Amino acid sequence: MTDKKCRWGVLGAAAIAMKNWDSIRNSGNGKLVAVASRSKERSEQFIDACQMSRPVADRPDAVEGYQTLLDRDDIDAVYVPLPTGLRKEWVIKAAQAGKHVMCEKPCAVSVADLREMIDACRENNVQFMDGVMYMHSKRLPAIRKVLDDENNLGQLRRIQTHFSFCAPEEFVQNNIRVSSELEPQGCVGDLGWYTIRMCLFVMNYQLPKTVSGRQLGEHGRADSPNPVPMEFVGELQFDGGVSAGFYNSFRTDHQQLVHVSGTKGNLQLHDFVLPYFGNELGFEVNKPVFNVDGCEFVMERHRTQHAVAEYSNNAPDAQEVNLFRNFSDLVLSGKVDPFWPEAALKTQIVMDACLESARQGGATIELTE
Repeated sequence: MTDKKCRWGVLGAAAIAMKNWDSIRNSGNGKLVAVASRSKERSEQFIDACQMSRPVADRPDAVEGYQTLLDRDDIDAVYVPLPTGLRKEWVIKAAQAGKHVMCEKPCAVSVADLREMIDACRENNVQFMDGVMYMHSKRLPAIRKVLDDENNLGQLRRIQTHFSFCAPEEFVQNNIRVSSELEPQGCVGDLGWYTIRMCLFVMNYQLPKTVSGRQLGEHGRADSPNPVPMEFVGELQFDGGVSAGFYNSFRTDHQQLVHVSGTKGNLQLHDFVLPYFGNELGFEVNKPVFNVDGCEFVMERHRTQHAVAEYSNNAPDAQEVNLFRNFSDLVLSGKVDPFWPEAALKTQIVMDACLESARQGGATIELTE
């Protein structure tokens, strides 16, 4: 056992960073050392708000300027929740400063940008990982076990994922996610990163052969150079006859559904991104039986409930805490795991191709890595 901790810095005072303040606090192997914003006053305000909600014994330093934080020698890793339009510059600078990088999603404006970011991390022997929390839940291995046993679903045929929320008017008019300069992929970047990643997870990270996408709605706040996607559907076609669809929207109420269909049954999960509050995370496998006897037509429900013991919200075993704990373990081990940048790159490849398809009126796009 060792008491050594991964020393964290945060680049930016985004709202999601408040959640992850608590994740680092509960990780056991990480410690938040400093928070940087464009002004020291903003950093102080962020730290004050977090200390009011979830205080830590050693108050992190408030830093003015992102480079100032990167120049410190008491930082091992940085969490980067900056707007997507700014991430490439600061991820590369962090890597060049020898800092391991956890990057919020979507990781980049384009595949080309993300390749540069990953290359910079590789060249400087630092870990790159995106901040997809559900990837670190105990529920995912349980789902994998069910999918890999053909007695459950049989041969896979269809994957359907939904993730949406109905944005209030203040969001629609002012949020950075409706600015093409800051978040050009709109709902596809903010929400589609999760649905696309889940499709790739189900398919063991096999890239689809072709993709298509359609934008169902768009909007930009007053200062946005262009509108961004507000509602979007995508279709993926894989080798072996498996298809996948995803729906993302800022215009429909909370949905976070996964439905995987096979020749023998289906798997359903209703809270795959943000688990419902509680101490258990579940999913179900359905194998209905349709019986016909003369004039009697009966559909029988045969359902198996699966669950893992895991809290939903920032507890020491919650997925967001596991994210930071697992990343800190990698940093402290001195090893770099290539899986994480590869998973991020594949997600970006699919996302970019779906957006390109939508710009071409839903044209089919063939994928290459």
